[in-house]
Amino acid sequence: MPLSQLVNQLTNTLQDHKMMLVTAESCTGGLIAKIMTDRAGSSVVFERGFVTYSNDAKMELLGVPSQTLDFYGAVSEQTAQEMAKGALKNSKADIAVSVTGIAGPAGGTAEKPLGLVFIGIATKDHLGSFECHFEGSREDIREQSAEKALTLLLSHITR
Repeated sequence: MPLSQLVNQLTNTLQDHKMMLVTAESCTGGLIAKIMTDRAGSSVVFERGFVTYSNDAKMELLGVPSQTLDFYGAVSEQTAQEMAKGALKNSKADIAVSVTGIAGPAGGTAEKPLGLVFIGIATKDHLGSFECHFEGSREDIREQSAEKALTLLLSHITR
């Protein structure tokens, strides 16, 4: 599905369910917030976005415990979940999406390779995360991450 169609569908679905979205982004650097707010009328469904690129920002703005970052690392399902939970707690939104990963071109390891991304989703009664593996340039990985996050949000709301 083309990205603009996905954004329209997600926006309409959020609106139909009277839900507001908050984002917590690391490797995507605010791309999801940009994509969502590019659409006119997005203020009906987009509450706010956090760009928490550094570990300090994740802790200060989202309340990610330092123990989570120390033990699991910034790129982990646990951190993605904590980011989503913290974004929801620190907003007036009904659903949160978070993204943390390694977009490159450097930073990958054998354990956490380039293109490894975790996406978290939180609502008041759900907390989950998804492990994704993307390929391509830094821009490709960031765009694929944002698109997958929107797809997962849509799937979660309509399930």
